[in-house]
Amino acid sequence: MSAIIDDKVVAGAKSSSEVKEDPIVALTEKVELLYHFRDHYFENHSIEDAINKNNDIEREMKETLGRFDEFKGYEIDGCRAKYYYLKGKAFNVVDRFVPQAEELLSKAVKLEPKLIDAWNELGECYWKNDDIKQAKNCFVGALPHGRNKTSLRNLSMVLRQESTNDQKQKIENIKLGVEYAKEAVGMDTNDGTSWTILGNAYLASFFTIAQNPATLRLCMSAYAQAEKDVVAKSKPYLFFNKATALKYQEEYKLALEAFKRAMLLDPTWEVPRTKFDELLKYLKDVQNLINSKGRLKPKRLYQMIQALDKKHLGPYKEGSYTSGNKSIKLELIPLKDLNPGINIEKVVFGKVVCWIQDSDAVPFSFCMVDEEKTCMVVTVYNLAEGRGVTVGDSVAIPEPFLTHQQFSFSVNEFDFKSIRVETPVLLVVNGRKLGRDQQAGAKLSSYKRPD
Repeated sequence: MSAIIDDKVVAGAKSSSEVKEDPIVALTEKVELLYHFRDHYFENHSIEDAINKNNDIEREMKETLGRFDEFKGYEIDGCRAKYYYLKGKAFNVVDRFVPQAEELLSKAVKLEPKLIDAWNELGECYWKNDDIKQAKNCFVGALPHGRNKTSLRNLSMVLRQESTNDQKQKIENIKLGVEYAKEAVGMDTNDGTSWTILGNAYLASFFTIAQNPATLRLCMSAYAQAEKDVVAKSKPYLFFNKATALKYQEEYKLALEAFKRAMLLDPTWEVPRTKFDELLKYLKDVQNLINSKGRLKPKRLYQMIQALDKKHLGPYKEGSYTSGNKSIKLELIPLKDLNPGINIEKVVFGKVVCWIQDSDAVPFSFCMVDEEKTCMVVTVYNLAEGRGVTVGDSVAIPEPFLTHQQFSFSVNEFDFKSIRVETPVLLVVNGRKLGRDQQAGAKLSSYKRPD
């Protein structure tokens, strides 16, 4: 009697009239099913099952590898490279580095150097093992055999992670990474993974090259496209990176929601939970310190306000300032009279009553009180490390950009106004305008997760 598995005749069949199953076709189908199980997990499982996802994938991987044992040594002499590739890819389905995957995929590319998929899998294997140099070599090595979206978008990732002390080279890597990611998207505009990596490339460009709001809009647009793909929107790192961008935009409620989504999709990944907790604490601190005016005692607060002197407006005290060859008029107004958005030809002036610690150090935040005892938070970006203002300093801000943060999240209610300052050189502290030495580019933290 013939041995039957999945209604197909396999190794051990004796009748020459029966058609034998092609092992490479069968194994290809099996590996594709394994990856479909991983990438479409939440189409068949609830979000509460996320805690079990890694174990479920490991179980499916082991079951898939069992099929390779069935076909071992059977009609693979002419397809040995593909056999090694498929088995290596099966091992590589998990997030962690698996040495057997590296061994098998290395054999595959040696036997068949033009096997692009094997190069890409091997590159991802090295990536998981923090070997950025070897990962880059694999993705670069695949491209001469055919331009493909996987190699291109993965190159975008490794170029951003490549270690270099040369700032000029780092900038060139990020620019090239954007171009590779754009090319990958152009090859398949429905692939959410490529859109995710393009968004990450724009985010890195925003932080490292130039903090142009248009670049951040491109970043958010790419993430929006990624979320249209059922596979990409099941990846926690999409929402983690989106949350990072939203936090920088001071879209705090949306940032909290995105961090929470990342947490739900992968409860084992601690970084989103940490960042969620840190942001929530920061917002609570802001609210409490504004309400209590920096927790200053009434006598101390009164003394500070009495010490406000318009001479500390510095270059803004004459009611105007020069920007390039243009003279800009400024009207001193109380904090309570600010309108949402940019307040053209206005200047505000007050005392620093406290500063607020943020684990990311960006932005530098402090609370300011004016002579009418109105208190607001000021967020300063691009401030050099170790620089800032201290309690008791007099600060003037020209043409302030105001945001009214008013939202609820879980059991927390937030209702405060904040002034965003893109560069510290706009500030006048104790009558003196801050110099260029106070300015520095923002730094984007990176974490060991798939891009």
